[in-house]
Amino acid sequence: MLNNFKLSKKLSSHRKTRNWQLTILSLFLLLIYTIIVSISIGYTSIPIPNIIKVFLTNAPGLNRLFHYSVSPIEEVLILQVRFPRALCAALVGAALSIAGTVYQGLFRNPMADPYTIGASSGAAVGATSAIILGVSVTILGINTIQFFAFIGCLITVLGVYTISRVGTKVPVQTLLLSGIAVSILLSAVVNSFHSMFPEQFRRSAFWLMGSVSYSEWADVWSALPFILAGSIIIYLYARDLNILALGESEATHLGVDLEKMKKVLLVSSAFVTAAAVSISGLIAFVGLIIPHVTRLILTPDHRLLIPTSALMGAIFLMLCDILARVVISPSELPVGVVTAICGGPFFLYLMRRKKKVDAS
Repeated sequence: MLNNFKLSKKLSSHRKTRNWQLTILSLFLLLIYTIIVSISIGYTSIPIPNIIKVFLTNAPGLNRLFHYSVSPIEEVLILQVRFPRALCAALVGAALSIAGTVYQGLFRNPMADPYTIGASSGAAVGATSAIILGVSVTILGINTIQFFAFIGCLITVLGVYTISRVGTKVPVQTLLLSGIAVSILLSAVVNSFHSMFPEQFRRSAFWLMGSVSYSEWADVWSALPFILAGSIIIYLYARDLNILALGESEATHLGVDLEKMKKVLLVSSAFVTAAAVSISGLIAFVGLIIPHVTRLILTPDHRLLIPTSALMGAIFLMLCDILARVVISPSELPVGVVTAICGGPFFLYLMRRKKKVDAS
């Protein structure tokens, strides 16, 4: 009887693992399809078969097997313009979603994200300071804008956390209000920079509203290592985030070093957010919407929530970028405007829902 129970439990666990493997595989395939669609849509439409031919013809190893005749103009447009843009949108969407997942898990509040905590605005102040200084140096793959963005993001997050701290606790409501206040203040600082140094910011106006329009391969390669490294460190704490959901006292009793975990996750999230902001500018609410929706639809388990949120965030931001290109074609909107239009009502919905829960 006991053996049958163990066998049944093992089979159930195997099915659950297999289901999650299929979910992640499905999201990954959807991500690839969204990249292809993103490359296809624009001022000049490119047929999807042509995109596949260009990839097969230029892919290392496969180019020996496939020899398609492709238009040189389409090849340049696909490989040098639209493909890096799609990858940048995917990287930024994934990064902001992962950071949002961490903030929501760490502060146990669905309204926490890099924008509401002030992380994105801090990174923007750092990046714009680098632009004003006019210093352009790359050391060990880190350029000046990325370095300043990381420092600005980290100082802001730690500052908001310190301001909100009451004794040994950090009330979530105080944290959110502090984050929003600091974010507004830092946005005013960025706007004042824009007014005082118009020449330096003429080209970066789109960047300040959040855009991947001018993304290049250099942006992909400069952000990828830091987003990847920060995400791996964050994932190592997925189990601790699950335990933290039970409460801080319970997590402490179960052996979680809360202070160490908070510091590591805040620094890693700042790293990921800064890398995203350095190539896309201010893009709001991706880190708010995606982790919350993923948690409701798929799972609250951070071991699965982190990778699925990353995939869904990448897909979501690419879809927003596609919408930004077509809604007022032949011109285009900054993708940050599209995410703000989606995220504003969603944030109000969460506030209303939380108010009803508190009232009951």
